[in-house]
Amino acid sequence: MPVILGLIGLITVAFLWVVRMRNAAEMTHEIAGVAQDVLSAARRLGFRRKFNTHPVDSLDEPNLAIGALSIAFLELGGLPSAEQQDALLKSLQHHTGQSLKDAEETLILGRWLVTESNGPQQAVTRLSRRLAKIDRAGSFTPMMAVLNDVAGAGRDSTVSERQREALTEIARAFKLT
Repeated sequence: MPVILGLIGLITVAFLWVVRMRNAAEMTHEIAGVAQDVLSAARRLGFRRKFNTHPVDSLDEPNLAIGALSIAFLELGGLPSAEQQDALLKSLQHHTGQSLKDAEETLILGRWLVTESNGPQQAVTRLSRRLAKIDRAGSFTPMMAVLNDVAGAGRDSTVSERQREALTEIARAFKLT
C-alpha cells in the first residue's frame, strides 16, 4: 500500500511539473509575440533607434510622439477602460490623419516608449520636450485635441491631479508658461 501511494504521489508531481513547464513555454511565446509586435510596428512606421541614446530621443515623427504622449496621459488617470482606449485610437486617427492600422501601430510603439521611459510621469516630460523640439508649431494643436478627447472619454470625464500636472509639464515644454 505505501508503494502505491508513493507512485500516485510521484505521478501527481510529474503531472504538475509538466503542466507548469507547458505554461512557462506559452508565456515565453506570448512575450516573444509582444516583442515582435513592437518591432514590426517600429519597422512599418519607420522608427529607427539611435545607439547610445534613449528611444524617445530617436523620435523624428511627431505622430509617434503624440501617440506615446497620449498613452502616457491616459495612464496617468488610472487604469484605462476599453472605452477610453477606443476613444484614444479614434482621436489619434482623426487628428493626425493616420489610417486605422497606422494608429494602432503608433499606440503599440507608444506604449513601448512609455515603458522605456520608466512610466507615464517621466514619459510625459521626455515626450513633450521631444515633440516640442521636432515640431513645436505644427504638433501642438493635434496633440491637445487628442489629449482633450482622451480626457473627455470615460465615465466621469474629469482630469486627475496627475493629468493636470502633465498638462503643466506639456505647457512648460512648449514654452507656454
